[in-house]
Amino acid sequence: MTHVVSESCIQCKYTDCVDVCPVDCFREGPNFLTIDPDECIDCAVCIPECPVNAIYAEEDLPADQQHMTKINAELALLPTWKSITKRKAALPTAEEWKDKTGKLAELVR
Repeated sequence: MTHVVSESCIQCKYTDCVDVCPVDCFREGPNFLTIDPDECIDCAVCIPECPVNAIYAEEDLPADQQHMTKINAELALLPTWKSITKRKAALPTAEEWKDKTGKLAELVR
C-alpha cells in the first residue's frame, strides 16, 4: 500500500507534507503534489501535516477519490514532475481553493 494525494491538493499545493517525508516521495507539478507509490514507505507522517486533509492511506481513500491512486502513480513518472524535498509557499490561490471540491478538471499535468 501507499499514500495518495487527493483532489483537495489541486490549486492549493501546500507543501508542509514534504518537510516531514523521510524518503522524499513527493513530486511537484504546476498546481498539485503527488506521491510516488514506488518511493512511499507508508510511514503516514505526511497525513497530519496537510492543512487541507488531502493525503490518505490508499486503503482509507474515500470512494469518490479512488481515481487519484492511478493519477498519483502516473504523474510521479512524468519527467517534468520533479522531487520536492523542502517546503515552499502555497499557490497564491490556495486560500480561495482550499475548501472547494470536484477540482480534477483544474489539474495541470
